[in-house]
Formats: sequence, C-alpha cells, structure tokens
Amino acid sequence: MVETNGAPGVRSRGRGRPRTAPSMAEVAALAGVSSQTVSRVSMGLDNVRPATRERVLAAMAELGYAPNTAARALRYGSFRTLGVIAHRLARTGESRTVEAVVEAARAEGYTVTIVDVESPSPDDVSAAVTRLSHQAIDGLVIVRAESATPDTLALPAQLPVVVSDSRFVGTHPAVRADQTEGARLAVQHLLDLGHRTVHHVAGPDDSLPARSRTDAWRATLEAADRTVPEPLHGDWTARTGYAVGRELAADPDVTAVFCANDETAAGMLHALHEAGRRVPDDVSVVGFDGITLAEHLWPPLTTVEQDFARIGSSLVDLLLRQVRDDVDLSGTHETVPVRLVVRESTGPAPRTGARTP
Repeated sequence: MVETNGAPGVRSRGRGRPRTAPSMAEVAALAGVSSQTVSRVSMGLDNVRPATRERVLAAMAELGYAPNTAARALRYGSFRTLGVIAHRLARTGESRTVEAVVEAARAEGYTVTIVDVESPSPDDVSAAVTRLSHQAIDGLVIVRAESATPDTLALPAQLPVVVSDSRFVGTHPAVRADQTEGARLAVQHLLDLGHRTVHHVAGPDDSLPARSRTDAWRATLEAADRTVPEPLHGDWTARTGYAVGRELAADPDVTAVFCANDETAAGMLHALHEAGRRVPDDVSVVGFDGITLAEHLWPPLTTVEQDFARIGSSLVDLLLRQVRDDVDLSGTHETVPVRLVVRESTGPAPRTGARTP
C-alpha cells in the first residue's frame, strides 16, 4: 500500500483519475537518505546533519511532500505553534522581542519554535523559513530580516507571516518601535541642556535599527544647525562602549554622547569614570532600549525606552488574525511609540566646555 501521509489525492496532469500524494519513501529516495531521516527532518529534530537536512528539505519542496503533521493540521485546523526567526538572540532588542512574542503566544494558547540564524542574509533567512515551513507551525514571526528585502526573501505563499521590519510594509504586516523619534528625543534632550553638539556611538552597519538611530541623530543636529561629529561604530556591547569611551574621554570638547543602546552606554560610563570625566558634570550620556539594568548603573542612565511587550503582543495579534480569520493584512504597519526616561546621567553642559553661545 502506498503511503499518503493523510493528504488528499490530487489529479495527475493530463489524466482523469487521482494520484496519491508523494510518499516519505519517495522523498528518501530522491534525497538519498533513509525514511527515518526524512521523518526526523519532518519533526524538526536536531540529530540530522545540516547538509543532509537541507537535501531532504529540497526533496520535499521538489516533490510537494506534506509531512503527516501538516495533514493533521489540515484535519484539526491548527498546530497551535508559531515559528520565530531571529538573528543574534544575545542582543537586547532581539532577545526582548522574542521573549515578548513567546509570552504573547503563550497567553493565546500557542507554543513557539525558535530558529536563531547565523547571519541576516537573504539566503540564511530563506533557508530557515524553509525549515520551519516544513515543521508544524501555523504562522511565522521574523524578527528583523536585516539585509533581506521583500524581493530577496523567499517565503511560502500560503504561510501567514509578520515582520518587525518596516521594509516589508505592503508585502507583510510589520511592527516596529519608533527608532527615529527615540533618537530625536535623545539628541534634542542633550541640545536643550546647552550642549553644542552630541557625539554618537552607533550600532553595527548591518543593523537597520542602528542605521535608523544614526540617521535621526544626524538629522536632529543638522536641523539645529550644529556640527555633526563623525560617528563611532560599536557592536552593541559594553566592551566596545568602553573602548570607544576611552577615545572620547580623551577629547575635552566632548560633553554629550548618545549611545546606540544601553549596554554600549554602560561601557561608556566605565571609560569616562576611569578617565576622571565626571558624569554628568563633564559629560552627559544617553542610552537606548530601556533595559532594567539602566536604572541601577551609576549614575542611573537616561535612556530611550522601547515597549517590547507591546511589540511582541502586536506581532502575535497580527499573525493570529491571519491564521484564524484568513485576512489580508499586508498593508498593515504599526509603529510602537518610545519614551525618553531622564535620569542622573544627563545634565547641563559644563561652563568650561563647548557650550551654545
């Protein structure tokens, strides 16, 4: 008897009688592996070599194979599982967003399958999507596709998707924090305190949020007709904040620094303290993200707070509206407001430093 995986038969091209769906054995034969290996890949188990997994997934796609789990979902309506693709989960923004998605999904009675891709390239993200789409998921959350675009990211046509990336508006529903307004608030706060200009420790070049914050920092200074210093780039870590901080601490004209995130700002505070530059008497520092640790640094850090809980709940809400109601939300774009939390790390520009005339 031919295995059908519970999927309904389809009519073969040019014939009037139905043929069965491709079997696990056919996938195994095409991929050159055992049926047991195909089963492991179908269930998302990790005891399969990456090259073998990709070969099996390619065979599934070529034959149009639907694992038994997919057939059961068609029968019962849902897997009650959402997929999440993220890049560098150790980073604050990604980890907090994923945490919020998991909590929001749990509240709706869904579990989450997470894939942390090695790089944000279109090929890596598309490969992760392919792997997840062959597993038991009802929809997919992509946390920052970074370098991918709607034209370069291959996604299954029938899979509900939501992305925390505004570039996908019009293609997939998107949710993002207001990075531009957050950076503007930070820089304007420092200018209002009398600082002539604001130096910037930016995030990595390959990060869309980092670029958005840098662009807004530059635009705010230009709108105020202030000198725009050359930005210094870090990698979101306190380590690079410390390294760059030592460089800025040696420049007596530096009186205000906007850091791309709170961890970078923590390293900056460390470097300034070691150099004998008092915060905020000599140098004011602002971070971004609003992590819990920020209020326990010394001095407590002024920061732009992102509402990660709302971002996560909005992502899940938009995804489940597609899953449950089959509605087209491709034009939906939600921008989640941020707020400036002022603490003791910022103060008036020093009288002996560079100051607005």
